[in-house]
Amino acid sequence: MKANIQHKDSVFSLYLSDSKRLIDVYNAVQNENYALDTPVEINTLENVLYKDRINDVSFVLDGKFVILVEHQSTICTNMPLRMLMYIGRLYEKMTIGDNIYGSTPIRLPAPEFLVLYNGEENLPKEQIISLSDTFKDAPHINTLDLSVKVININYGQNDAILEKSSTLKHYGFFIYTVQQYRKEGLPLADAIHQAVQECKRQGIMQEFLEQHASEVENMLLHEWSLEEQLQFSKQEGIRKGIEREKFEIAKNLIAKGLDNSFIMDVTHLTNEQINQLRTEM
Repeated sequence: MKANIQHKDSVFSLYLSDSKRLIDVYNAVQNENYALDTPVEINTLENVLYKDRINDVSFVLDGKFVILVEHQSTICTNMPLRMLMYIGRLYEKMTIGDNIYGSTPIRLPAPEFLVLYNGEENLPKEQIISLSDTFKDAPHINTLDLSVKVININYGQNDAILEKSSTLKHYGFFIYTVQQYRKEGLPLADAIHQAVQECKRQGIMQEFLEQHASEVENMLLHEWSLEEQLQFSKQEGIRKGIEREKFEIAKNLIAKGLDNSFIMDVTHLTNEQINQLRTEM
């Protein structure tokens, strides 16, 4: 079954709206061997995980409820909590019309939570992050937990996984090519366009890119522009936090009667900034 055409928010979700590609990826990351014509029901919720550049695809395969997301920035340690909220919405949607207060158990597909990471930070090939890691004063036995498997699909960093799936290998190479053009100094729009053309020349995602080239360029430009804005905002927040800390340290040193020269050495503030603080205190 094809994905809802209304949920074409990202290149990732569009590329994996083809059930054969989806099964190819799932087989690789979970070490399974499902035939590519195995029935798949794609039931992605719109605009839930995507709000800060996380692209999601959820589907049912062989009685399993799989939530698969792509992440291109630093892995969010709150991902298990967000997955818990996501699966709750999916189960709620799935059980509309069922008597959840009745005595007959409602049979539900068991969930699996997978994150495909292809950001520029060097992460382990695979890691597990769990909801219980965030519990305060948690007992030894938790009545609730949720574990998310994070797989690094960066081109050249986890080739064992990429070699199992031509879908992942091609997609990983495409993202890697965009990143390389960016490192060479090309503007984002040009880097994406050049990557599309280069991959088509090499037969990478060729059919998909020939069908959706302009759509892919527009989607990726929007996604990565948002990503860069988020990263800039985070860096600005860190910078402003450091500046505030410098001024607080300077105030404490002034209160202790230390001279400007010493305070300048410690905080790297200017003499004028320190004098201004003295007048305000």
